[in-house]
This record gives sequence, C-alpha cells and structure tokens, in this order.
Amino acid sequence: MNIRQFLDSTYLKTAQQASISENENNEVNIIKIQEAIDFGFKLIMIRPEIVSMAKKMILDSNSKVAIGTVIDFPLGQKSLENKLSEAQKAIDDGADDLDFVVNYEAFKDGKFNVVKDEVLKCTSLGLQNNKIVKWIIEVAALNDSQIIGLCALIKNIVISNFKENQYENVFVKSSTGFYKTDNNLPNGATIHTIQIMLENSFPLPVKAAGGVKNYEEAIEMIKLGVKRIGTSSAKAIVEGLETKNEY
Repeated sequence: MNIRQFLDSTYLKTAQQASISENENNEVNIIKIQEAIDFGFKLIMIRPEIVSMAKKMILDSNSKVAIGTVIDFPLGQKSLENKLSEAQKAIDDGADDLDFVVNYEAFKDGKFNVVKDEVLKCTSLGLQNNKIVKWIIEVAALNDSQIIGLCALIKNIVISNFKENQYENVFVKSSTGFYKTDNNLPNGATIHTIQIMLENSFPLPVKAAGGVKNYEEAIEMIKLGVKRIGTSSAKAIVEGLETKNEY
C-alpha cells in the first residue's frame, strides 16, 4: 500500500490563526507545498489565496501532486452565490479538488432545500470542470442522527443528478479541523463517526479529516474504507512519527 496516495497534506491557517506575520505564514505554505512535492503526497490542501503559487511550484517541479482548496471555510454559511464564486476563482487559479463546507447549520435548522440546492449546483460546477468535489459536513457539530441524515442527503443528490462513473469524484468529508468543541472533545475524524459516514455515504467515497496524527491511525482509517485522509501531519505519518499538530 502506498499510504502517500491517501494523504491530503493540509495547511489552512491564516497568519493571524498561526500567530505569525503574513511573510512567515507564506513561508510555511511554501515549505508545506515543497514537502508535498518531495514526499509525493496525493495532494496539498491550502487556502484559496495560495493556489496560484502552489500551481507554479508544482509545474516547475514537474510534480504530479494535486492541489486542493477550501470553499466557504470554515463555517459554510455564506450564500450559494458566494460558494459558486469562490469555487470558480479556485478553478481559474488551478485547483484540482474543491472542498466545500456544507451549510450544516441550515441542515440542523431543517432548511433542507438550501442544502440540497448548494450541493447540486456546487457539485455541478466542480464536475463540469473535471474537478474532485468534497463536502465537509463538520461531524463535531452534529449528532449521530444528523450525520446520517446529512450524508444521505448528499448521497441522494449525487445519485439523482449525476452519472454513476462520477460518484467516485464526490466525497463526503468529516471535518474542517477548526470547529471548537466543548471539553476538548474530538473535532475531527473518529472511528465511530467515520463508520457512520461510510455506511450512509456509499457509494460516495469518504475523506477522514482532522485527528489522524500517526501511521497506525492512518492505516486504521484506510482499513475502514476511507479513500483520503486530510492531515497537517502527513510527513510525520509517513516517517512513522507521532505529532502534536491539532489537525
């Protein structure tokens, strides 16, 4: 098994969130992009404003590393028009994967048509441009019943509106890694939530994001059936090290 091809190496902090200057944060992004190139990870997951720089570095290196970015991150509560505009800009800048944060608060409030509309139209935009689309459902903000319902909603929209050979290009993803939980409870992928997602998203693939920090945890997720792992600890995982990174 080539574990590197499951890893979406991730750095999504702003300079303010990292408590460093803009220049220092830009250097961190450069290091992470180069690391993804050097280690041959599946993908580098970065903020939208970094996509153009990553594209140039990857092309200059003759690398096959894909570029992913986040849309309506981290809350997912902007309008459909905002989501589509952000996604189009990312496509124009050279992103390969579009990781949308679904409006999970609208879902919790019973505004199912709002969620269905954004899933349909944003997925259409991505697939029409030959991109991978991932829907972040933010499992830490949901109870088990809501996770089941939201996975089913996304799955049913995809099955009803797209071809079977496109299913593999629409993921359900666990977490942003930025959700604030009470009492230090996990805010990312756990075995329990990933099992629920796998059962209720099939035939769509699942991405486990947040909380996977070492090789053993990564292998466990892969054995469960996830197709991608989002982690800021990709280098440590392939080197067999433990990390204290929070995402």
